[in-house]
Amino acid sequence: MIPQIHKQGSHTPGLLYYLYGKGTHEEHVDPHLVASFDGMSPDPGRDPTATKKDLAQLLDQPLHLLAADQRPDKHVWHCSVRAAPDDPILTDDQWADIARRIVAATGIDPHDGAGCRWAAVRHADDHIHIVATLVREDGRRPNHHRSGKRAQAEARLIEKKLGLRQVAPGDGTAAKRPTSAERHKAERQGRERTAREELRETVRRAVAGARSDEEFFDRLAAAGLLIRKRAAPSGDLLGYKVALPDDVNKDGEPVFYPGARLAPDLSLPRIRERWSGEAEDARAVRREDAARTGPASPAAARRGTASAAWQAVLIVEHGEDPVVAAHIAAAGEVLDALAKTSAAHTRRELRDAATAFERASRSHVRAVRGHDRALRQAARDLVQGGPALGRGEDGATTAMAIDMLFFLITAAAHWHARKGHAQQAEAAARAAEHLRTAYQVASAQPLGALYQRGRRLSRPMLQRQSALLREALPELAGQILAEPGWYALAATIAQAEAAGHDPAALLSDVAARRELGTADSISDVLVWRMRRTADLPADASHLPETGTAGNRSATRATTTSPSTSGRRHNAADTTRPTR
Repeated sequence: MIPQIHKQGSHTPGLLYYLYGKGTHEEHVDPHLVASFDGMSPDPGRDPTATKKDLAQLLDQPLHLLAADQRPDKHVWHCSVRAAPDDPILTDDQWADIARRIVAATGIDPHDGAGCRWAAVRHADDHIHIVATLVREDGRRPNHHRSGKRAQAEARLIEKKLGLRQVAPGDGTAAKRPTSAERHKAERQGRERTAREELRETVRRAVAGARSDEEFFDRLAAAGLLIRKRAAPSGDLLGYKVALPDDVNKDGEPVFYPGARLAPDLSLPRIRERWSGEAEDARAVRREDAARTGPASPAAARRGTASAAWQAVLIVEHGEDPVVAAHIAAAGEVLDALAKTSAAHTRRELRDAATAFERASRSHVRAVRGHDRALRQAARDLVQGGPALGRGEDGATTAMAIDMLFFLITAAAHWHARKGHAQQAEAAARAAEHLRTAYQVASAQPLGALYQRGRRLSRPMLQRQSALLREALPELAGQILAEPGWYALAATIAQAEAAGHDPAALLSDVAARRELGTADSISDVLVWRMRRTADLPADASHLPETGTAGNRSATRATTTSPSTSGRRHNAADTTRPTR
C-alpha cells in the first residue's frame, strides 16, 4: 500500500471536480465518498441532491471563520492511497477505515476533538483520494509535519492488519513513478511501458561504461532520442532533457524529461561522477586503451565481465561503504550492457534483471568513484563488443558471466539488508531471481556438451577424479558427486589437467575464494570458476575428447542428458534435466 502526499493547493472545488469527474482518460469509475470527518458529509457521486460545491463549502467552512489575512494561501491537503497490484480489491468499509487511520496518523484529524475537515473519495478499485482543509475546527493549523513518512509508517501497519503485500519502506532515493496520465497515455498508444520508463532505460544504457559527455550524448542520439542541452552563459553544459520522437503533447510537441526526473542518479552532474573517478586515474585508463588493438569480441567481453564480477564480490562483502556503493552502481551498468548485447533467448530476463536492480543501485551511501573502474570497463567492453550469439563461445561465456553476476548481485542484496536498505535489498533479490532464470537458459547448451563429455570419460579416470575431488574438497565432495552436474565438472577437471594445471590446487582455489551457500548446484559454479581461472574455452562442444571410454560408451552415454536447470535442478535426478 502506497500513500502519496501531493502538493498543497488553494482551490478545494477544483480538486473535487477532478476526483468526481471522468478523469483525464475517463478512467474514473463510480466516484463516491467512502468516509469523511463527520460521517455525514454530502456525496455528489451517489446523492443526486448533493453537489461538489456543497462538499467544498462544508470542508472549507473553518477557513472562512478566520480573518482574510489569517487564512493560509495553500490550504488544500491531498493524499492518495493506492493498493499494490496483487492486493485483493478492498471494500468501501475497508477503505473508509484506511482513510481514518491515515488522517489520524498524519495529524490531519488526530481524534482530539478539533481536527481538520476531510473527505475520502473512491473512483477506482485500487485507490482512494483524501482531501482536507488545513485549518482545524479551533482555528489552528494542524501539526502535519513529515506527514508523508507518517503515512508510510501507518500503511505498513495497515498492510499487516489486512494481510496485504508488505511494501518495503522507502528512503527517498527511488526514481519517480509514472503518473496515471502517463500510464493511460501508454495504454492508448499501445506501448508496453510509459515514455518515462523507456527513456530511463535508454539513458541508463547510454551511461553504461561511457567516459565523457560527448560519448554519452552520442549514444543517446544513436538510440534515436531527441536531446535538449542546457548551457550556462559561459557555454558550460549544465544539464539535458530527452524525449521519444513519437511521444508528443496535445500541441504535437515532444514531451521532454530532464535526466533528474527520470532517476536521481541520471542528472548530468551525477552521471559525470561516474567517469570523474576514472579521470583521476587517467594515465591507467590510457594505458588500458592503448593495450587494446580494437573492440573486444562478445566472448572476450563476457570473460572480462566474469572476472570483474568475481573480484567485485570480495569488495562488496568486505569493502568500505562508499567503495561498495560505487561497485553496486557499476554492477547496474554491467547488467544494462549485458542486457543490451545478449541474444534474444536471454535478453528479456536480463533486461528485467537490470530494471529491477536499478532500484538497488542507489542509496543514501554516497559512492566514491574510481575504484569501480574494472566493472565500468567491463560494461564498456560489452557495449563495444556488440551483440553476442546465443551459441558457441558467445553463449557459453554469457552463462559464465551471468553465473558470476548472480553472486555479485546476491552479495549486493546482503549488503543492503545489513544496512537496513529494505527496498534496495528487495530489488537486488528480484534481480538475482531474473539472473537465475537467464542462467538456466544460457547454460543449457554449454553444460549439456560438458555433461556428455564427462559421461564419456573412462571409468578409471572418473574414479581418479572422484578421489581427487574428495581430497581437494572433502566437505563438499559428497554433495557434488550426487549432482548431475558432476559430469560437467569431471570434464572440466580433465581439460584443466590436459592444459597443464594442477586440478586439485585449482579446485581448492576456486572453492575457497567465494561462498557457495547460495548455489543450488555447486558443480555448475565450480565449472565456470575453473574454466575462467584456467582460461579454458567456455564452449567445449568442438574440443577434442580427453580420456574417453571409447565409442561404445560414448554411444551409450547419449541416452542420458545433463542437468541444464543451472541452479534449480533436482540433485537426485542424474539422467534427465529439469527446467
